[in-house]
Amino acid sequence: MFNIFKKEKKIVAPVSGKLMKLSDVKDEVFASGMMGIGVAIDPVENIFVAPADGKITLIAETKHAFGMQLDNGLEILIHIGLDTALSQGEGFHVLANVGDVVKQGVPIIEADFEFFKNKGNTLETPVIILNSDDYKIELITDVIKCLAGETTIMKY
Repeated sequence: MFNIFKKEKKIVAPVSGKLMKLSDVKDEVFASGMMGIGVAIDPVENIFVAPADGKITLIAETKHAFGMQLDNGLEILIHIGLDTALSQGEGFHVLANVGDVVKQGVPIIEADFEFFKNKGNTLETPVIILNSDDYKIELITDVIKCLAGETTIMKY
């Protein structure tokens, strides 16, 4: 039977900024795709939101990353900045909790840009599909600027 009624699902930008290829991130673990496929965003705002409807499954103890699982099992990791975990949570304010079921666009973490700028950290944010082998993921690469909670960055 034809699947003409199957609705394409999307993942939107978790933060406003410039969309980047994952391979351009200055961290070999992310750039190589070792963690999974995805994109990155060089943020221009400090609020990081849910990129889709789902359940918060992880907020790193160091507050620099959060994970979500969608209803269909897709797992997303949003890793805010590079080497930001070394700050041991300082510079981040968590706005949600593990176990929360959230809608796309709901704020999850706020970052203090000045704090990280003064420490010399980049806030380039990889958005990774952790179980990408289980899904056909289409990365959107023709967008330059994206808006948090609105601009589609991946389809599946």
